[in-house]
Amino acid sequence: MEEILRYFMLTDRQREQFAALGDLYRDWNEKINVVSRKDIDNLYLHHVLHSLAIAKFLTPVEGTSFMDMGTGGGFPGIPLAIMWPDCEFHLIDRIGKKIKVASSVAESVGLTNVTFQHGDIAECKRKFDYVVSRAVMTLPELVKLVRRNVSRIHTSNSLPAGLLCLKGGDLRDELATVRQPMVDVPLSDYFTEEFFSTKSLIYVEL
Repeated sequence: MEEILRYFMLTDRQREQFAALGDLYRDWNEKINVVSRKDIDNLYLHHVLHSLAIAKFLTPVEGTSFMDMGTGGGFPGIPLAIMWPDCEFHLIDRIGKKIKVASSVAESVGLTNVTFQHGDIAECKRKFDYVVSRAVMTLPELVKLVRRNVSRIHTSNSLPAGLLCLKGGDLRDELATVRQPMVDVPLSDYFTEEFFSTKSLIYVEL
């Protein structure tokens, strides 16, 4: 939890919600493996704070809509929904048991700005201001899949509608094949922990 407080100013409500995530995910992870069992002790650093890198890059206006593509157990969607209670989030994943965990966690911490979908993104006909994702597939594949779900609904956002993707490793080959306007931000620009030295946030305008 201290990892979050090191980088973000939170309301009392947000502190309570973030603090609750540790026990909730630990309890669920004993039943359904949504986070690597070896990694559950690093939940706040490797999953929650990693998700919140998007909140360092973007400050959305009230009512902005997000789709979390391949959310797994709720990352990055649930941490972002806590951070931005005036925005709307739709979390989608092909694995039903992971959606079950994410939905239960969201309900337990009192989130009212999140909806869930068990299924493939092709089944989602809605459009959003932004799609967010954490390393579910290569960037060119992801851009191709999500572009039809992005619409310039809120022109008042400082950042045009598009994809915000958290990825790691050497991305040169992936980035070279994307033709849309793009920004690559090393997460070491935001966070000092060694974990983030090989991580990036990629924004693609769609």
